[in-house]
Amino acid sequence: MSGELKENKKLPSLRKLSKELKISVLTTTRAYTELEQEGYIINVQGKGSFVLGNGSELIQEHFLNEIEENLLNAIDLSKRANISIEELHEILDKLKEVDTYE
Repeated sequence: MSGELKENKKLPSLRKLSKELKISVLTTTRAYTELEQEGYIINVQGKGSFVLGNGSELIQEHFLNEIEENLLNAIDLSKRANISIEELHEILDKLKEVDTYE
């Protein structure tokens, strides 16, 4: 999610990774399976496992959940600070202008 691993990058084989990390192949298999179920990687039979991009539906859903959580926190803070929703919108608009948001 940080972008450290580029989209479509091939991941190490299960055996190679388990050997490098000195953990069982079963543990590595379980980790790859969980990553695939969560939409971070895809396993292509006979070719290996590859990183999915930010366009993956599950990754997009994760980002949306994180945005919603942060916005709910901002709303909560604004209520405690007696900042109206309109002022909160203005703050967001100003931040959007400062950032190179496209």
